[in-house]
Amino acid sequence: MTNLTTLEKALQIAVNAHLGQKDKAGKPYIFHPLRVMNQVATTDEKIVAILHDVLEDTDLTSQDLLKEGIPAYLVDAIVSLSKDEKETYEEFIRRVSWNQIAVAVKIADIKDNLDVSRLSVIVEEDINRLKRYLKALEFLGKDKK
Repeated sequence: MTNLTTLEKALQIAVNAHLGQKDKAGKPYIFHPLRVMNQVATTDEKIVAILHDVLEDTDLTSQDLLKEGIPAYLVDAIVSLSKDEKETYEEFIRRVSWNQIAVAVKIADIKDNLDVSRLSVIVEEDINRLKRYLKALEFLGKDKK
């Protein structure tokens, strides 16, 4: 599969996987991975970006992605972006930092998550999450792509 064909496949997988899901503002969840995808540069990063939440937020597994033709090195990046419930957020971000594609996608993901304009009300939990995101962004190197 060419990278462009893989990107088209990744888009199909993400749309189907996130079908019916809503974000905190009540909008279709797929808009988030699409925004993240549009912030990264390379086709590999775009493939990982559109799929970055499917392992964490849907029933799909890394094996499912491999069966769909997503290359193993991209699935590895997607796995890096999927937080294990046994690890702290800091451990998760440290693990993300080991994969260059995952770093680019996580930076774009955090930047999108920092946009609170989509929320109708900002509560203490949101403020704490934003602080955590800013710390992670600093660790990952906010000027990296």
